[in-house]
Amino acid sequence: MSQEPVASVSSASARRGWIIAGSVFLLILAIATVRHFRATSATGKSARHPVPTVSLATATTENFPVWLNGLGTVTPVYTVTLKSRVDGELMKVYFKEGDKVQRGDPIVEIDPRPYQVQLAQAQGQLQHDKALLENARIDLARYQELIKSGAIPDQQKVTQEALVTQYEGTVLTDQSQVDNAKLQLIYCHIIAPVAGRLGIRLLDQGNMVLAAANTGLVVLTQLSPITVIFPLAQDYLDQIQQGMKTSHAPLVVEAWDRSNQHLLAKGQLQTLDNEVDITTGMVKLRAQFDNYHDELFPYEFVNARVRVALLQQATVIPTAAVQQGNQGPFVFVVDKHLKVSVRKLKTGPSEGEKVAVLEGLRPGEQVVTDGVDNLHEGVNVALARAPL
Repeated sequence: MSQEPVASVSSASARRGWIIAGSVFLLILAIATVRHFRATSATGKSARHPVPTVSLATATTENFPVWLNGLGTVTPVYTVTLKSRVDGELMKVYFKEGDKVQRGDPIVEIDPRPYQVQLAQAQGQLQHDKALLENARIDLARYQELIKSGAIPDQQKVTQEALVTQYEGTVLTDQSQVDNAKLQLIYCHIIAPVAGRLGIRLLDQGNMVLAAANTGLVVLTQLSPITVIFPLAQDYLDQIQQGMKTSHAPLVVEAWDRSNQHLLAKGQLQTLDNEVDITTGMVKLRAQFDNYHDELFPYEFVNARVRVALLQQATVIPTAAVQQGNQGPFVFVVDKHLKVSVRKLKTGPSEGEKVAVLEGLRPGEQVVTDGVDNLHEGVNVALARAPL
Protein backbone atom coordinates (compact mmCIF):
# COMPACT_ATOMS: atom_id res chain seq x y z
CA MET A 1 0.00 0.00 0.00
CA SER A 2 2.83 2.42 0.73
CA GLN A 3 4.59 2.04 -2.75
CA GLU A 4 1.74 3.46 -4.94
CA PRO A 5 2.24 7.15 -4.02
CA VAL A 6 5.94 6.87 -4.77
CA ALA A 7 5.22 5.50 -8.29
CA SER A 8 2.75 8.27 -8.97
CA VAL A 9 5.22 10.94 -7.95
CA SER A 10 7.96 9.44 -10.18
CA SER A 11 5.64 9.28 -13.19
CA ALA A 12 4.63 12.95 -12.77
CA SER A 13 8.28 14.06 -12.52
CA ALA A 14 9.14 12.19 -15.72
CA ARG A 15 6.33 13.85 -17.60
CA ARG A 16 7.44 17.31 -16.44
CA GLY A 17 11.01 16.54 -17.57
CA TRP A 18 9.84 15.55 -20.99
CA ILE A 19 7.73 18.68 -21.28
CA ILE A 20 10.65 20.91 -20.26
CA ALA A 21 13.02 19.16 -22.68
CA GLY A 22 10.51 19.52 -25.50
CA SER A 23 10.03 23.18 -24.74
CA VAL A 24 13.79 23.77 -24.76
CA PHE A 25 14.13 21.94 -28.06
CA LEU A 26 11.36 23.98 -29.63
CA LEU A 27 12.94 27.18 -28.32
CA ILE A 28 16.33 26.25 -29.78
CA LEU A 29 14.68 25.32 -33.09
CA ALA A 30 12.84 28.61 -33.19
CA ILE A 31 16.01 30.58 -32.48
CA ALA A 32 17.88 28.68 -35.20
CA THR A 33 15.05 29.27 -37.65
CA VAL A 34 15.02 33.00 -36.95
CA ARG A 35 18.80 33.27 -37.38
CA HIS A 36 18.66 31.28 -40.61
CA PHE A 37 15.88 33.48 -41.92
CA ARG A 38 17.82 36.63 -41.06
CA ALA A 39 20.98 35.28 -42.70
CA THR A 40 19.06 34.22 -45.77
CA SER A 41 17.37 37.61 -46.01
CA ALA A 42 20.69 39.42 -45.69
CA THR A 43 22.25 37.18 -48.33
CA GLY A 44 19.32 37.69 -50.68
CA LYS A 45 19.50 41.43 -50.29
CA SER A 46 23.22 41.33 -50.95
CA ALA A 47 22.67 39.19 -54.05
CA ARG A 48 19.96 41.49 -55.32
CA HIS A 49 22.08 44.64 -54.88
CA PRO A 50 25.73 43.79 -55.61
CA VAL A 51 28.38 46.49 -56.00
CA PRO A 52 28.88 47.06 -59.77
CA THR A 53 32.30 46.13 -61.13
CA VAL A 54 33.60 48.44 -63.87
CA SER A 55 36.62 49.13 -66.02
CA LEU A 56 37.96 52.66 -66.28
CA ALA A 57 39.92 54.77 -68.75
CA THR A 58 41.57 58.14 -68.20
CA ALA A 59 40.83 61.13 -70.43
CA THR A 60 44.06 62.21 -72.15
CA THR A 61 45.26 65.22 -74.08
CA GLU A 62 46.69 64.81 -77.58
CA ASN A 63 46.74 66.31 -81.06
CA PHE A 64 43.75 64.63 -82.68
CA PRO A 65 43.49 64.27 -86.50
CA VAL A 66 40.20 64.86 -88.30
CA TRP A 67 39.71 62.37 -91.16
CA LEU A 68 37.02 62.14 -93.84
CA ASN A 69 36.42 58.72 -95.37
CA GLY A 70 35.19 57.64 -98.80
CA LEU A 71 35.23 54.63 -101.11
CA GLY A 72 37.80 55.29 -103.85
CA THR A 73 38.90 53.81 -107.16
CA VAL A 74 42.57 53.57 -108.14
CA THR A 75 42.84 55.46 -111.43
CA PRO A 76 46.01 55.65 -113.56
CA VAL A 77 47.17 59.06 -114.71
CA TYR A 78 47.70 57.64 -118.22
CA THR A 79 46.05 54.61 -119.82
CA VAL A 80 47.00 54.25 -123.49
CA THR A 81 45.65 51.76 -126.01
CA LEU A 82 48.47 51.49 -128.55
CA LYS A 83 47.18 51.42 -132.14
CA SER A 84 48.82 51.49 -135.54
CA ARG A 85 48.65 54.62 -137.67
CA VAL A 86 49.68 52.76 -140.84
CA ASP A 87 48.56 49.60 -142.61
CA GLY A 88 50.87 46.62 -142.85
CA GLU A 89 52.00 43.28 -141.48
CA LEU A 90 52.94 43.03 -137.80
CA MET A 91 56.58 42.01 -138.21
CA LYS A 92 58.04 42.08 -134.67
CA VAL A 93 56.77 42.17 -131.09
CA TYR A 94 59.39 43.43 -128.64
CA PHE A 95 57.54 42.91 -125.36
CA LYS A 96 56.14 40.21 -123.13
CA GLU A 97 52.74 40.52 -121.56
CA GLY A 98 52.98 42.25 -118.19
CA ASP A 99 56.37 43.85 -118.90
CA LYS A 100 57.24 47.18 -117.38
CA VAL A 101 58.55 49.60 -119.99
CA GLN A 102 60.03 53.07 -119.99
CA ARG A 103 59.03 55.93 -122.22
CA GLY A 104 60.56 55.42 -125.68
CA ASP A 105 61.02 51.63 -125.41
CA PRO A 106 60.13 49.75 -128.64
CA ILE A 107 56.82 47.91 -128.54
CA VAL A 108 56.11 46.50 -132.04
CA GLU A 109 57.30 46.95 -135.61
CA ILE A 110 55.08 47.01 -138.69
CA ASP A 111 56.50 46.08 -142.10
CA PRO A 112 58.32 49.28 -143.19
CA ARG A 113 59.23 48.20 -146.75
CA PRO A 114 56.23 49.74 -148.58
CA TYR A 115 56.92 53.06 -146.90
CA GLN A 116 60.63 52.86 -147.68
CA VAL A 117 59.67 52.58 -151.37
CA GLN A 118 57.34 55.57 -151.04
CA LEU A 119 60.14 57.54 -149.46
CA ALA A 120 62.52 56.71 -152.30
CA GLN A 121 59.92 57.78 -154.87
CA ALA A 122 59.28 61.05 -153.07
CA GLN A 123 63.01 61.76 -152.76
CA GLY A 124 63.51 61.07 -156.49
CA GLN A 125 60.69 63.39 -157.47
CA LEU A 126 62.11 66.06 -155.18
CA GLN A 127 65.52 65.78 -156.76
CA HIS A 128 64.00 66.01 -160.28
CA ASP A 129 62.00 69.11 -159.51
CA LYS A 130 64.94 70.76 -157.74
CA ALA A 131 66.92 70.40 -160.96
CA LEU A 132 64.12 72.03 -162.97
CA LEU A 133 63.98 74.85 -160.46
CA GLU A 134 67.73 75.40 -160.64
CA ASN A 135 67.62 75.54 -164.46
CA ALA A 136 64.71 77.97 -164.40
CA ARG A 137 66.63 80.26 -162.04
CA ILE A 138 69.66 80.22 -164.37
CA ASP A 139 67.45 81.18 -167.36
CA LEU A 140 65.85 83.93 -165.32
CA ALA A 141 69.25 85.40 -164.46
CA ARG A 142 70.22 85.37 -168.16
CA TYR A 143 66.94 87.03 -169.19
CA GLN A 144 67.46 89.76 -166.61
CA GLU A 145 70.79 90.65 -168.28
CA LEU A 146 69.34 90.52 -171.82
CA ILE A 147 66.38 92.70 -170.94
CA LYS A 148 68.78 95.51 -170.10
CA SER A 149 70.08 95.62 -173.66
CA GLY A 150 66.62 95.14 -175.19
CA ALA A 151 67.55 91.78 -176.75
CA ILE A 152 64.35 90.10 -175.49
CA PRO A 153 60.86 91.41 -174.76
CA ASP A 154 59.84 92.15 -171.20
CA GLN A 155 57.08 89.54 -171.38
CA GLN A 156 59.62 86.74 -171.69
CA LYS A 157 61.33 87.76 -168.44
CA VAL A 158 57.98 87.93 -166.62
CA THR A 159 57.04 84.46 -167.88
CA GLN A 160 60.35 83.08 -166.68
CA GLU A 161 59.82 84.59 -163.22
CA ALA A 162 56.42 82.85 -163.01
CA LEU A 163 58.04 79.56 -164.06
CA VAL A 164 60.61 79.85 -161.23
CA THR A 165 57.80 80.46 -158.74
CA GLN A 166 55.94 77.45 -160.08
CA TYR A 167 58.96 75.19 -159.65
CA GLU A 168 59.52 76.52 -156.15
CA GLY A 169 55.97 75.42 -155.28
CA THR A 170 56.56 72.03 -156.85
CA VAL A 171 59.74 71.53 -154.83
CA LEU A 172 57.89 72.51 -151.65
CA THR A 173 55.20 69.92 -152.43
CA ASP A 174 57.84 67.28 -153.11
CA GLN A 175 59.54 68.05 -149.82
CA SER A 176 56.24 67.53 -147.96
CA GLN A 177 55.87 64.16 -149.70
CA VAL A 178 59.32 63.18 -148.50
CA ASP A 179 58.50 64.28 -144.96
CA ASN A 180 55.23 62.35 -145.04
CA ALA A 181 57.01 59.19 -146.20
CA LYS A 182 59.52 59.57 -143.37
CA LEU A 183 56.64 60.01 -140.92
CA GLN A 184 55.01 56.79 -142.14
CA LEU A 185 58.28 55.01 -141.52
CA ILE A 186 58.35 56.39 -137.99
CA TYR A 187 54.79 55.11 -137.47
CA CYS A 188 55.99 51.63 -138.42
CA HIS A 189 58.02 51.55 -135.18
CA ILE A 190 55.61 51.92 -132.26
CA ILE A 191 57.23 52.96 -128.99
CA ALA A 192 55.94 53.46 -125.44
CA PRO A 193 54.57 57.01 -125.02
CA VAL A 194 54.75 56.77 -121.20
CA ALA A 195 56.36 54.54 -118.62
CA GLY A 196 54.12 51.81 -117.26
CA ARG A 197 53.05 48.19 -117.46
CA LEU A 198 51.82 46.46 -120.59
CA GLY A 199 48.73 44.29 -120.53
CA ILE A 200 47.68 41.24 -122.52
CA ARG A 201 48.64 41.28 -126.21
CA LEU A 202 45.61 41.93 -128.41
CA LEU A 203 47.16 41.02 -131.77
CA ASP A 204 49.78 38.41 -132.65
CA GLN A 205 52.83 38.71 -134.88
CA GLY A 206 52.12 38.00 -138.56
CA ASN A 207 48.66 39.56 -138.62
CA MET A 208 47.74 42.46 -140.84
CA VAL A 209 47.35 45.73 -138.99
CA LEU A 210 44.93 48.38 -140.24
CA ALA A 211 45.09 51.99 -139.19
CA ALA A 212 41.28 52.22 -139.36
CA ALA A 213 40.74 49.22 -137.04
CA ASN A 214 39.15 49.83 -133.65
CA THR A 215 41.16 47.07 -131.97
CA GLY A 216 44.49 48.12 -130.51
CA LEU A 217 47.72 46.19 -130.16
CA VAL A 218 48.16 46.35 -126.37
CA VAL A 219 47.12 48.55 -123.45
CA LEU A 220 49.80 50.47 -121.55
CA THR A 221 48.99 51.72 -118.05
CA GLN A 222 51.13 54.07 -116.00
CA LEU A 223 51.61 52.80 -112.45
CA SER A 224 53.87 55.41 -110.86
CA PRO A 225 52.60 57.89 -109.96
CA ILE A 226 49.00 56.74 -109.72
CA THR A 227 45.87 58.41 -108.37
CA VAL A 228 42.80 57.53 -106.34
CA ILE A 229 39.46 59.22 -107.05
CA PHE A 230 36.97 59.14 -104.19
CA PRO A 231 33.70 61.00 -103.52
CA LEU A 232 32.70 62.76 -100.30
CA ALA A 233 29.39 64.27 -99.29
CA GLN A 234 28.91 67.93 -100.12
CA ASP A 235 28.41 68.58 -96.38
CA TYR A 236 32.18 68.30 -95.95
CA LEU A 237 33.04 70.90 -98.59
CA ASP A 238 33.73 73.62 -96.03
CA GLN A 239 36.12 71.41 -94.06
CA ILE A 240 37.94 70.30 -97.21
CA GLN A 241 38.34 73.78 -98.64
CA GLN A 242 39.33 75.23 -95.28
CA GLY A 243 41.93 72.49 -94.86
CA MET A 244 43.34 73.14 -98.33
CA LYS A 245 43.61 76.88 -97.61
CA THR A 246 45.15 76.70 -94.15
CA SER A 247 47.56 73.81 -94.70
CA HIS A 248 51.06 74.76 -95.81
CA ALA A 249 51.41 71.41 -97.60
CA PRO A 250 48.96 69.24 -99.57
CA LEU A 251 46.48 67.38 -97.38
CA VAL A 252 47.51 63.85 -96.43
CA VAL A 253 45.48 61.02 -97.96
CA GLU A 254 45.66 57.34 -96.98
CA ALA A 255 44.50 54.34 -99.00
CA TRP A 256 43.38 51.26 -97.04
CA ASP A 257 42.27 47.84 -98.26
CA ARG A 258 38.58 46.91 -98.50
CA SER A 259 38.56 45.39 -95.01
CA ASN A 260 40.02 48.64 -93.65
CA GLN A 261 42.66 46.61 -91.80
CA HIS A 262 45.82 47.27 -93.83
CA LEU A 263 47.25 50.61 -94.90
CA LEU A 264 48.27 50.32 -98.55
CA ALA A 265 49.82 53.69 -99.30
CA LYS A 266 50.07 57.34 -98.27
CA GLY A 267 49.73 60.19 -100.71
CA GLN A 268 48.64 63.79 -101.12
CA LEU A 269 45.40 65.44 -102.16
CA GLN A 270 45.89 66.69 -105.70
CA THR A 271 42.65 68.40 -106.60
CA LEU A 272 38.99 68.94 -105.75
CA ASP A 273 36.42 68.64 -108.52
CA ASN A 274 34.71 71.81 -109.73
CA GLU A 275 31.11 70.63 -109.25
CA VAL A 276 28.83 68.52 -107.06
CA ASP A 277 27.09 65.55 -108.64
CA ILE A 278 23.44 66.60 -108.48
CA THR A 279 22.23 62.97 -108.53
CA THR A 280 24.23 61.87 -105.46
CA GLY A 281 25.15 65.10 -103.67
CA MET A 282 28.80 64.02 -103.72
CA VAL A 283 31.95 65.83 -104.83
CA LYS A 284 34.99 63.99 -106.20
CA LEU A 285 38.56 64.34 -104.96
CA ARG A 286 41.75 63.08 -106.60
CA ALA A 287 44.80 62.06 -104.58
CA GLN A 288 48.20 61.12 -105.96
CA PHE A 289 50.45 58.31 -104.70
CA ASP A 290 54.04 57.49 -105.65
CA ASN A 291 53.25 53.76 -105.84
CA TYR A 292 56.91 52.81 -106.25
CA HIS A 293 56.27 49.24 -105.10
CA ASP A 294 52.91 48.70 -106.83
CA GLU A 295 50.92 48.89 -103.61
CA LEU A 296 47.94 50.14 -105.62
CA PHE A 297 46.61 48.32 -108.67
CA PRO A 298 44.69 50.11 -111.43
CA TYR A 299 40.91 50.25 -110.95
CA GLU A 300 40.83 48.39 -107.63
CA PHE A 301 38.54 49.67 -104.88
CA VAL A 302 40.13 51.10 -101.73
CA ASN A 303 39.00 52.92 -98.62
CA ALA A 304 40.41 56.42 -98.96
CA ARG A 305 40.55 59.03 -96.23
CA VAL A 306 41.83 62.59 -96.20
CA ARG A 307 43.05 64.47 -93.11
CA VAL A 308 41.43 67.90 -93.23
CA ALA A 309 42.47 69.22 -89.80
CA LEU A 310 44.43 68.53 -86.62
CA LEU A 311 42.81 69.43 -83.29
CA GLN A 312 45.53 70.75 -81.01
CA GLN A 313 45.57 69.48 -77.39
CA ALA A 314 42.16 67.86 -77.59
CA THR A 315 40.61 65.83 -74.74
CA VAL A 316 40.39 62.22 -75.92
CA ILE A 317 38.61 59.18 -74.45
CA PRO A 318 37.81 55.67 -75.73
CA THR A 319 34.71 55.45 -77.92
CA ALA A 320 33.39 52.65 -75.67
CA ALA A 321 32.97 55.14 -72.82
CA VAL A 322 30.42 57.28 -74.67
CA GLN A 323 26.79 56.35 -74.01
CA GLN A 324 23.75 57.63 -75.89
CA GLY A 325 20.68 58.93 -74.10
CA ASN A 326 17.52 60.89 -74.83
CA GLN A 327 19.39 64.15 -74.28
CA GLY A 328 22.49 63.19 -76.24
CA PRO A 329 25.83 61.56 -75.46
CA PHE A 330 27.06 61.16 -71.89
CA VAL A 331 29.65 59.28 -69.83
CA PHE A 332 29.87 57.84 -66.33
CA VAL A 333 32.66 59.63 -64.46
CA VAL A 334 34.20 57.93 -61.41
CA ASP A 335 35.88 60.05 -58.72
CA LYS A 336 38.66 59.05 -56.32
CA HIS A 337 36.09 57.64 -53.88
CA LEU A 338 34.78 55.30 -56.62
CA LYS A 339 31.51 57.20 -56.78
CA VAL A 340 29.73 57.57 -60.12
CA SER A 341 28.38 60.79 -61.64
CA VAL A 342 26.64 61.20 -64.99
CA ARG A 343 28.24 63.78 -67.28
CA LYS A 344 26.78 65.11 -70.54
CA LEU A 345 29.25 65.62 -73.40
CA LYS A 346 29.73 67.43 -76.64
CA THR A 347 31.73 65.04 -78.79
CA GLY A 348 33.86 65.82 -81.81
CA PRO A 349 35.38 63.64 -84.52
CA SER A 350 36.28 60.02 -83.85
CA GLU A 351 39.23 58.00 -85.08
CA GLY A 352 39.37 54.24 -84.62
CA GLU A 353 38.55 53.48 -80.97
CA LYS A 354 39.03 57.08 -79.80
CA VAL A 355 36.80 60.13 -79.82
CA ALA A 356 37.56 63.79 -79.14
CA VAL A 357 35.53 65.55 -76.45
CA LEU A 358 34.80 69.21 -77.12
CA GLU A 359 32.88 69.99 -73.90
CA GLY A 360 31.95 68.27 -70.63
CA LEU A 361 35.15 66.49 -69.57
CA ARG A 362 38.62 67.45 -68.37
CA PRO A 363 41.89 65.63 -68.99
CA GLY A 364 42.76 63.25 -66.17
CA GLU A 365 39.17 62.36 -65.26
CA GLN A 366 38.27 58.68 -65.31
CA VAL A 367 35.33 57.32 -67.28
CA VAL A 368 33.68 53.90 -67.32
CA THR A 369 34.37 51.84 -70.43
CA ASP A 370 32.89 48.48 -69.33
CA GLY A 371 30.17 47.51 -66.84
CA VAL A 372 27.71 50.37 -67.39
CA ASP A 373 24.52 48.27 -67.15
CA ASN A 374 23.66 48.93 -63.48
CA LEU A 375 25.19 52.39 -63.10
CA HIS A 376 23.35 55.53 -62.07
CA GLU A 377 24.09 58.83 -60.38
CA GLY A 378 25.74 58.40 -56.98
CA VAL A 379 26.29 54.66 -57.00
CA ASN A 380 29.58 53.24 -55.69
CA VAL A 381 31.56 50.85 -57.87
CA ALA A 382 34.39 48.37 -57.63
CA LEU A 383 37.23 48.17 -60.11
CA ALA A 384 37.60 45.10 -62.27
CA ARG A 385 40.84 43.24 -61.77
CA ALA A 386 43.20 43.67 -64.72
CA PRO A 387 43.85 40.39 -66.59
CA LEU A 388 47.16 38.72 -65.84
